[in-house]
Formats: sequence, structure tokens, C-alpha cells
Amino acid sequence: MKQLHQLMQEITLLTTEIETKYPELYKYLDETPTTICETKEQTICTDDLKKYLETLKAQLQHQIETHKK
Repeated sequence: MKQLHQLMQEITLLTTEIETKYPELYKYLDETPTTICETKEQTICTDDLKKYLETLKAQLQHQIETHKK
């Protein structure tokens, strides 16, 4: 299972790439979750971040495939 820090790092790198290379997509992204976890159980938070990261990847892939130059 990926650590929270590693997931947040991947999310940050991916959103930075989207912001710089695909600004038209960046404005439609949801905000990065500011609250990592309100419970003591880290699995819930990790799962949420994994889902968010996969959503970002899917949105970027869709943007690339539908807006080929």
C-alpha cells in the first residue's frame, strides 16, 4: 500500500504537469483534498487519495486522446 506522502507527491507532480502543459484542463480539476484524514484509520485516506490520483490520470489521458495536435 502506498504511503500518504508518496500519494500526495504523485498528485502534486501530476497537477503541476496538468497546470503547465494543459491549462485548459487544469481549470476543471477538483481541488486537492485539504483534509487528509479525520479519522485515525489511514486506509480510508489512502484509498481516497488513490481514487483521486486515478481520476487525475484518467482526465489527463482523456484530454490527450481527444485533443491531439
